Amino acid sequence: MFSNISVVGAGAMGTAISQTICENTKQVLLYAKRAEVVNSINKTHFNKDYFPNIRLEDNIIATNDLNELKNAEIIFLTLPSSVIREVTRKLKDIISSDCILVNTAKGIEKNSKKRMSEVIQEETGKSAVVLSGPNIAAEMVERTFSSASIACENKEYLDKVEQVLSTPKFKVSASNDVIGVEYCGVIKNVIAISQGICEGMKINDNARFSVFTKTFAETKDLIEKFGGKRDTVDDYCGFGDIITASTLNVSRNHTLGVLYGQKIVIDEKASGVLFEGKNTIITLKELCKNNNIDCATVDFTYDVIINGINPKRAFEEFWEKL
Repeated sequence: MFSNISVVGAGAMGTAISQTICENTKQVLLYAKRAEVVNSINKTHFNKDYFPNIRLEDNIIATNDLNELKNAEIIFLTLPSSVIREVTRKLKDIISSDCILVNTAKGIEKNSKKRMSEVIQEETGKSAVVLSGPNIAAEMVERTFSSASIACENKEYLDKVEQVLSTPKFKVSASNDVIGVEYCGVIKNVIAISQGICEGMKINDNARFSVFTKTFAETKDLIEKFGGKRDTVDDYCGFGDIITASTLNVSRNHTLGVLYGQKIVIDEKASGVLFEGKNTIITLKELCKNNNIDCATVDFTYDVIINGINPKRAFEEFWEKL
């Protein structure tokens, strides 16, 4: 039994992770930026912004002061990839030398093209544990059957994170393939968008899943070329997450693809909805170009989402590459 586990980010995933791990620790300290969220959780045990009908466990306590995380044994970072560097830079001088950082963000830093574990290593000097999988927050928060892949080069860190996550209903697959697990989370965003585009265009199912077969094979090729292991794509972080994000309407990136397939362009600033996969397309396209890698799935999504090419025309070009 752990004593003090913290979660940074009181959004859907942060709240869900808190519910998942609360039975393995005496206390979960959940950091939220907004005071009203902290007050709601501490006074009513509800995160009204995300799960107004789900009562959180009594040992989940909220705070908006990062300094209160100084005694945390493990900290889960459940934040957008765009703010990981900023937040870990702040945490560096707060957390203890023994604290383990776990990253759930699925993305690549836009300017540096670095994975989140590399960003965390730069800012804190720590080897982060990375977590990825078919994790639908709305299901996890109710503590239903779920799973995730975790990876780290530090075996001690990996074992401890596996202990805090594992419950009779939450299965964990652990490995040392940090690159593979992280890139699975990145690439699945692009696959989800590509499948959404096909659905939005009302492409017939035979064609849609023929495309999916191609994209799954390309994922293994990309993972291997980026330094990961092909077999990792068969794990929860790969096949499980790709299927979840590509076929369910709860996936933002899948929804983004559907809208573009219907020729509906989204203004993220106006809508207030962040589609991390959009930046991922640009970054992954650049990485493929810099490494002389051909990837039909990346080209297809880039043409539709970034270049604004007619989805029908882009699909026909994609189909020729199958």
